[in-house]
Amino acid sequence: MLILGIDPGVATVGFGIISESGGKQMLRRYGVITTPAGMRLALRLSQIKSDVSELIETFKPDAIAVEELFFNTNMKTAIAVAHGRAAVILAGEEHGIPMYEYTPLQVKKAVAGYGHATKKQVMEMVSRLLSMAEIPKPDDAADALAIAICHSRTANSLMNIQGGNTCSTI
Repeated sequence: MLILGIDPGVATVGFGIISESGGKQMLRRYGVITTPAGMRLALRLSQIKSDVSELIETFKPDAIAVEELFFNTNMKTAIAVAHGRAAVILAGEEHGIPMYEYTPLQVKKAVAGYGHATKKQVMEMVSRLLSMAEIPKPDDAADALAIAICHSRTANSLMNIQGGNTCSTI
């Protein structure tokens, strides 16, 4: 199974692509999609959708895992992230790729074994689980890899226990 993990945003969208076989995750590619601050929002979203579409066409993932929108104290940031998520979801839908969403708590628990793990703990576990020489940078890319690992572990767990994939889809 090939999984594209996405940490959504508008200025920076993290992506991580892993393959999973026999319960072991392997790194394929990671990085970020960036859009310039001075660019109109519609153009930024178009660029994100285009770049995610290019990732989908290049790697042909079996699933896309995206972080669920988390409302913090900064509503302006939450709205920007929601716009970025919409561009990602649209790209996935247009390519017919199943989409799954996970809360930050679910991602931390799946990767570090503890839902309130620190960012550093999660990043160190991502590095270990994917046999990387160092912690992936930038943080957005590391978060995207964590989201992909979360989907891999969650999907396999549900499939083994319940005989089928019952992950919630977008």
